[in-house]
Amino acid sequence: MALLEVSHLDVRFALRQGEVRALRDVSFTLDRGERLGIVGESGAGKSVAAFTILNLIAKPGYIAGGSILFEGRDLTRLKPRALQNIRGNQISMIFQDPMMTLNPVLTVGEQMIECLKAHRRIRSREAREIALNKLRQVYIPSPEKRLDQYPHELSGGMRQRIIIAIALLLDPDIIVADEPTTALDVTIQAEIMSLLLELCEKHNVALILITHDLGVVSQVTQRTLVMYAGRVIEQGPTREIINDAQHPYTQGLINALPQMASPGSRLNQIPGAMPPLAKTPPGCAFHPRCGFSTDAAGQRRRDCREDVPAFVTSGNCHVACHMVRELVERDPVEPGEAS
Repeated sequence: MALLEVSHLDVRFALRQGEVRALRDVSFTLDRGERLGIVGESGAGKSVAAFTILNLIAKPGYIAGGSILFEGRDLTRLKPRALQNIRGNQISMIFQDPMMTLNPVLTVGEQMIECLKAHRRIRSREAREIALNKLRQVYIPSPEKRLDQYPHELSGGMRQRIIIAIALLLDPDIIVADEPTTALDVTIQAEIMSLLLELCEKHNVALILITHDLGVVSQVTQRTLVMYAGRVIEQGPTREIINDAQHPYTQGLINALPQMASPGSRLNQIPGAMPPLAKTPPGCAFHPRCGFSTDAAGQRRRDCREDVPAFVTSGNCHVACHMVRELVERDPVEPGEAS
């Protein structure tokens, strides 16, 4: 049994102008110690998926359907007290901006000790020793000094290391990292991702990494989900998706990487923009931007315009695309041929 199993998750926001579906039929699993990446443009639903796992969706948002099974328990049906025992204790989250996460009027040590006392019956001295140990694990220099400092006295990279240390305080089974390097410069980003990978491997912690950066995903994760307009449109082994993307949207994301353009030429880009969730087009949501959705006469294919594509297996990946389905049905892979 998978450590985490998300099945047919449907999240909606009840707005004055009508109900908006932020997640549509999202399903995936996560095994113990596995590293999973969720990628897509802004508005794809990545962060909503991350927040929903811990049931942190604020009103007017709500879970309209589906299940989130953690060690066999459905998190969508737990009472607040039971869910509070899981948050931070068994499933931790790293947010985008450490300055928004850390309390500016409490020292680092006060915040770490408070977190430990919220979940364990422990003395302050023992809690401080655990906090010091975690700071050492994330390579914070002079940890004794840092415990008595306030967040504003630390650099951005140092603050993010402290957030990671707090996430590891209670030895969780899963860490959900929501774009943990967004506010950092490139060199610090690489250090933080390398640290996160090292800690997950060392402690056998499962990781869900939310990002728009396919370069980071290729270096850190073992399996990848690609999201578009609230749906998962491709999922499979990270190496296979990076080397041989099947969905036109995934191909567009990879082609848009700076290293894919010739020196001195314009960067590649996907035409158009992600549709607003309130105005998601029928059929395949990507079809207005997809170069493969037009027929020989230049008209949009009817199935792309009208029918939501079902998942089809291509190699070791699952892809929701009418074009891929036709290719697979025309030239099926014999058993044993898929790598």
